[in-house]
Amino acid sequence: MSIKAYRPTTPAQRQKTTQDFDQITTRKPLKSLVQSKKQNAGRNNQGRITVRHRGGGVKRHYRILTHNLPAGLTLRVEEIEYDPNRSARIARVKDQNGVYYYILADTNMRQGLEIQTGEEAPIETSNRMAIEQIPVGTQIYAIELTPGKGAQAVRAAGASAQLMAKENGYATIRMPSGEVRKVLTTCTAAIGVVGNVQHQNVKIGSAGRKRRKGIRPTVRGVVMNACDHPHGGGDGGRHGSGKAPRTPWGQLTLGYRTRHNKKTNKMIVRSRHEGKRK
Repeated sequence: MSIKAYRPTTPAQRQKTTQDFDQITTRKPLKSLVQSKKQNAGRNNQGRITVRHRGGGVKRHYRILTHNLPAGLTLRVEEIEYDPNRSARIARVKDQNGVYYYILADTNMRQGLEIQTGEEAPIETSNRMAIEQIPVGTQIYAIELTPGKGAQAVRAAGASAQLMAKENGYATIRMPSGEVRKVLTTCTAAIGVVGNVQHQNVKIGSAGRKRRKGIRPTVRGVVMNACDHPHGGGDGGRHGSGKAPRTPWGQLTLGYRTRHNKKTNKMIVRSRHEGKRK
């Protein structure tokens, strides 16, 4: 899938790039695997805004993906589809019993490809199996962190992790962020790299296109009043307070750690921050 540029007939066209969608085989999703999606504008189930600058945008329908495929299936790829709710492409697959699923599409998937799951699946790209069956050094994606819960990690476009070692029932995996962590070898993963690898090279190009994606404008703190932001206020001559940057609620940013999870911290062998300090 290649990146498409445009003739600079307007300032927005000069910067904008899009994808040519040559891998997409159909525009219509399967109705039985689609449901309506309510616009939450960055709010959680209590109605509190947890992600700022979200709202509006084109109406979307949610595609029901299966991240926990049963073992022993032989799936055939019917279509490769666009999903407006994620950066990766999705594949419509059909098992030997005639049941349809949506799964993440990797770089190897195409119409007619057969995919297998479980212990009897061969070591080939797109097949899904327990990590204990996958050779060391293999690139994997859609990784389970808890056995039976389904894929939780490495699901974004172009992402892949590397299986580095297996010892005492645990596998050591290097994540896309650079973090090295342990996962039980009974957890499952798929072999390969998530598709749509050119996603990160797309330039939005204009404010209007950003609004259609549901992203609202971001106002800098230094141009606000002092009552609205810790960086605000002043006589018009200064930009920035000279102190460490903070959120509108006064919490430190840029290096201030908010992660406090003792249960999963013990599974992290090497933090993603350690490589950046060198």
